Amino acid sequence: MTLSGLKTWHRVALSLCVGLALWHGVVVVFDLPKFILPAPQLVAETLWKSRALLAEHAVITIFEVIAGLVLGATIGGLTAIWLASSKTAEVLVRPLLVFSQTIPVFALAPLLTLWLGYGLLSKIAMALLIIFFPVTSAFFDALVRTPSGWLGLAQVMGASKWQIMRQIRIPAALPGFASGLRLAAVYAPIGAIIGEWVGASKGLGYLMLLANGRAKIDLMFAALVVLAFFTLLLHTCVDRFCVKILNQHR
Repeated sequence: MTLSGLKTWHRVALSLCVGLALWHGVVVVFDLPKFILPAPQLVAETLWKSRALLAEHAVITIFEVIAGLVLGATIGGLTAIWLASSKTAEVLVRPLLVFSQTIPVFALAPLLTLWLGYGLLSKIAMALLIIFFPVTSAFFDALVRTPSGWLGLAQVMGASKWQIMRQIRIPAALPGFASGLRLAAVYAPIGAIIGEWVGASKGLGYLMLLANGRAKIDLMFAALVVLAFFTLLLHTCVDRFCVKILNQHR
């Protein structure tokens, strides 16, 4: 059987095994100390021994990510519909949205912490901000590319502007919205972690900083593995949700 004939999870498992082998090989060949690069088996041991601690912090980060993802996708989708339905909004507001992307998200994290405090709100806001533009941009581009023939036929039949938007433009633009959601599923954890790095007392990002400061690099890698696994799981769930929605509207 060729590699192309393997199932998706087989490919993932094979890639994971190759990555772990390379990781272990680098540690052994260069004789790296554990405070520089811990071996995979050490990280695995730490994952198991510190599972309660990791779970405690992971719950906080997961909540921040999911809340930011839901709010960001909702607000981004509504903003895209507003921009596509109003020429005035497109002319006046869209340039501001594009300009906002010139400001590094990392620079906003301290301000959000100052304004919203060290609790969950500032981290949710970071996750929201980092995914808002990709969702809005992808959905808006899809909305404005609705086939002109469909729009012309709807106008001939006397459909109102909102009816055209609800029954034609939005269903036709769902693939674009799905693309934005898939990107958001990957970006949202980044926003939450950045917020935790700036100021937090809980979460995987906070745990990474704490472990790094105490030279517990194996614990830092363990937290990173948990974050990566959650991000992959989130992306898979969002992807399946998008496929299901798209299939229902075909």
